[in-house]
Amino acid sequence: MERRSLSVFWPLTILLLIQCHAVVPVTVSTNKPKVEVQENFDATLSCEFFTEQEKNPRIEWKKMGTDLSFVYFNEDFNGAYKGRAAIEGATVTLFKVTQKDAGVYRCEISAAKDSVTLGEANVTLKVLVPPHTPACVIPRSALTGSVVQLVCSDKQSMPPATYTWFKDNKLLTTPHKPNASYLINPTTGILVFKTVTRADTGQYSCQSTNGVGPAKMCEAQLMNIYDMNIAGIVAAVVVICLVIAICGFGGYYTHRNGNFSRHRGSVTVWPTSAARTFTELRTRLIPTTALLLRIQQTLNTPSLLCCEDLDHKKRYTIEAIYRYGMQVGTQYKPII
Repeated sequence: MERRSLSVFWPLTILLLIQCHAVVPVTVSTNKPKVEVQENFDATLSCEFFTEQEKNPRIEWKKMGTDLSFVYFNEDFNGAYKGRAAIEGATVTLFKVTQKDAGVYRCEISAAKDSVTLGEANVTLKVLVPPHTPACVIPRSALTGSVVQLVCSDKQSMPPATYTWFKDNKLLTTPHKPNASYLINPTTGILVFKTVTRADTGQYSCQSTNGVGPAKMCEAQLMNIYDMNIAGIVAAVVVICLVIAICGFGGYYTHRNGNFSRHRGSVTVWPTSAARTFTELRTRLIPTTALLLRIQQTLNTPSLLCCEDLDHKKRYTIEAIYRYGMQVGTQYKPII
């Protein structure tokens, strides 16, 4: 009975294995889905595959992202990867990688003769950049009691750097007391003094580290803290007020004496014996006297010409008699 059962079981097992093998699709995998390499070193992106029947599958590498780009296509490297990459099997090696090479890469294997014709695997490349000399912004001077901020920044390191501050070559520890006079953010690199004092005067420098390469430090810079001179500020305000008052009084006095007048000259009086038309009188009188004139004309009746000498603060009346448009007499007299 047992022999008969075994004789039936083994053929069924072999048949199932044959059937399972017949439907195995193309498979693609990587032995290192995440790769971290320091900048200017080579990066290996592994890709392994198994096909059902296809002996010469098509191999493609793509860099994923907003702008999809082909790395390896039609058995050749493309674009920025041409001449700086190599392939063995389906595994790609990038030479002297930079930060621009960081990203997600996809290995695609196409097997036209397999039941499932496409397989793929992703590899994430992270390019590590050692610290660069940070840019430090340190005020040269400040007044006691004011809020002062010092900034340290290294935007090129990867992973992002952490920062430490030094005063006179001594490490400034991060205070843990809520009433501390200063605060340090090791992530942003900002050092803030809530209220600086004379004791905060010194040489300040900042160091950036990220665990990839040696730490870098900016050049130390001197920050001076000065006491606020209240007496000096009050004295300066008083002097400014005095200057403004003197200038205002001088301007008023000068204007009162007519030194700012744009009109200069004297009153011109035509001889009574001269006979001129009103038009001629008006034409010659205004340009030569440079006075503010008000002229009234009435034919066949006496007319009054009034003028004001702005330079000497005197006013005059000029009486001119016209008959049929002709002047026959003129006289003037000051108005008191």
